[in-house]
Amino acid sequence: MTRLIFLGPPGAGKGTQAKQLADFCKIPHISTGDLLRDAVARQTELGNRAKGYMDRGELVPDDLLLDMVRDRLAEEDAQNGWILDGFPRNVAQADFLDKLLADIHQECDCAVNLDVPDSILVERLLGRGRQDDNEETIRRRLEVYREQTAPVIEYYSQHDLLVSLDGDRDVEAVTESLKQAVLS
Repeated sequence: MTRLIFLGPPGAGKGTQAKQLADFCKIPHISTGDLLRDAVARQTELGNRAKGYMDRGELVPDDLLLDMVRDRLAEEDAQNGWILDGFPRNVAQADFLDKLLADIHQECDCAVNLDVPDSILVERLLGRGRQDDNEETIRRRLEVYREQTAPVIEYYSQHDLLVSLDGDRDVEAVTESLKQAVLS
């Protein structure tokens, strides 16, 4: 069983790497970003509440994410492993996740941090052409990340669960080093 958390700033390649590794391991890639974008597109209650935060480049509040993650980890396909992408985003969410995993008798194998310089992140994010990706919003998202999410890296480091990788390489090189780091 493989249960991983993917950390790193927006544009670091978390989604790409999580999807490839999830496919390789035949486990679900659980992206809170994808779940939120889908909820916004379907104009669900959660999506409508989350849209304003997302449009401003702010993190969606914990209470909107916590129940969604609990429900997703309870689904059948997540019983034999999972990769969380975009959660937890702050230390309070990391604490919540620890308690949730204890409640459902699962544990995280490790947290993978993809490290990429800001200049590369801005270039990557502008290049993917999403409506919410303009330079001002991207820089705000990176600022929010540094303030709120970066302490999660320290949290997992203190729990001896952190694996940091250089994400500023071609996709295949990152994938190979990821497989070596977490599957060996």
